[in-house]
Amino acid sequence: MDKENGSGIVEDPGKSGFSDLWKTEDYWAIWLGFVLLAAALIIYLPKGDTRAREKIDAANRVLVEESGKAPFKTIAWYGAVDAKMKLKATASPIGKVIKRFTGKPRKWSKNPLTAFRLSEEDAAAASLKGRKRYEKAKTGESAALLAAETAQEAAAGAEYADETLNGEARTAIELWRAAKAKASKAKKKASVQPFNQLPHLAGLMLFLALFFGVGKMAMGNRVMEFAKGFIFVFLVAVLAFTAASNATMKHYGIGYAAWAIIFGLIVSNTIGTPKWVMPAVQTEYYIKTGLVLLGAEILFGKILAIGIPGIFVAWAVTPIVLITTYIVGQKVIKIPSKTLNITISADMSVCGVSAAIATAAACRAKKEELTLAVGLSLVFTSIMMVVMPAVIKAVGMPYILGGAWMGGTIDATGAVAAAGAFLSERALYVAATIKMIQNVLIGVIAFGVAVYWVARVNAKPGTNVGIMEIWHRFPKFVIGFLTASILFSLIYQKLGMDLAYMVIDHGAIRGLSKIGRGWFFCLAFSSIGLATNFRELKSYFKGGKPLILYVFGQALDLTLTLIMAYIMFYLIFPEITAKI
Repeated sequence: MDKENGSGIVEDPGKSGFSDLWKTEDYWAIWLGFVLLAAALIIYLPKGDTRAREKIDAANRVLVEESGKAPFKTIAWYGAVDAKMKLKATASPIGKVIKRFTGKPRKWSKNPLTAFRLSEEDAAAASLKGRKRYEKAKTGESAALLAAETAQEAAAGAEYADETLNGEARTAIELWRAAKAKASKAKKKASVQPFNQLPHLAGLMLFLALFFGVGKMAMGNRVMEFAKGFIFVFLVAVLAFTAASNATMKHYGIGYAAWAIIFGLIVSNTIGTPKWVMPAVQTEYYIKTGLVLLGAEILFGKILAIGIPGIFVAWAVTPIVLITTYIVGQKVIKIPSKTLNITISADMSVCGVSAAIATAAACRAKKEELTLAVGLSLVFTSIMMVVMPAVIKAVGMPYILGGAWMGGTIDATGAVAAAGAFLSERALYVAATIKMIQNVLIGVIAFGVAVYWVARVNAKPGTNVGIMEIWHRFPKFVIGFLTASILFSLIYQKLGMDLAYMVIDHGAIRGLSKIGRGWFFCLAFSSIGLATNFRELKSYFKGGKPLILYVFGQALDLTLTLIMAYIMFYLIFPEITAKI
């Protein structure tokens, strides 16, 4: 079982026993993750009561009635869809309380203090400005709806036999939907409420210090030392979220992960990270717990919904790129460290930081190697999430193909969603789903690396590889990741898509699990920066080999993913593409 000392360096664990279940980091990541997931289910599952089911059934009846009426989706059909979409467990009173308690700094443009506190006067001024925009958008929506109703009635009057009238109705309804979305967005800014996030952040800090402190105490650490250092790490995380919430930073897609590492590096490479902070600088502890929560977001039903094309794009290309990049790194580029080579290869080919953490644990990479891999990933992710949508638009690439391309190549899940949203809803759906499919490989890759390292890299001549040695090497938190995925997939299937959308997608996941994962990841990135000194990384940049390796692997990934996506979505399974 892997253990980490105060500096974050992975130590040789030796043999593990039953006590590992409550004395080691990987298992505590599982227990803490499961506690949060269980709480999410207890809070949000009851929201799918009889009343919610009746609303869903009523909307579905309308959908059935409207589906056969016209050769296009009618206004009533969209109305039924909207009625179901409004059913969100997070909109319940307890959901709103949780959101306030766990909320991150708000969006700001000029004064960063407004990310934490908004006075009644400023809220009133913002509401007045927002109401004017909303009234204008609402007027546009009303006009668009009237035009859509007129066009639909004309098509119905011809019994939907006139293709010209059908086309006009379809276009008018699409324009109404766009106007409605614009009005809905404007409505959120029409009633700005004053807030003071500081007390909630203080409460969240205390809760998380206790939440992670329980595990540290069971692992033999002093809770008060951890809690004292945690305050500093938490403040760095808050600072990172604040920088990322700036309007300009959000526009350019520079997220909290990059800022957390940057601020941590500034501290560690100037004044130096104080010794009293180091007990709370626990990169893997935070991110492993977050990865267990990530498992709940990977639902097999959604994976199957996109079909075989998406599975081929994610599961066929990824292993080829990973293995090829590793071989080229060893044979051609001649990366001195095999652990650095495989960590960068997995980071770049699978899903960025999450895969890097799992792979680094499986091969026992040094913390400096993990930091380097994560840093490269964040830089390329920030570039690709902006450049790729622009390239796709410039060359006139079909958005579904573009979404599949981005989903299989951009590392971070959040960046994939942002890039997909730049194109269209369909591109966002394809990109996010393929990334979700690819995330499943985290556990597979970790297991494969553990086996390879035990059997080949660290094997002693004349000795047989035992199953237990592979088990000791295997990162146990991956078991929690896979278990959460299976459990939530079964619950989702049992509830049915409509009810699950309400209590799982917009309940247990978005209402608690995803929020917690965001905070845990930010704490981990802050810890990476605080534990890293540029002098320690200097030797790894010799000759620019890690950068060359990453560029080669990313170029290979971009090429193969685009080819596979085109073959799968447009040559072999065009009928699936037509239904997306």
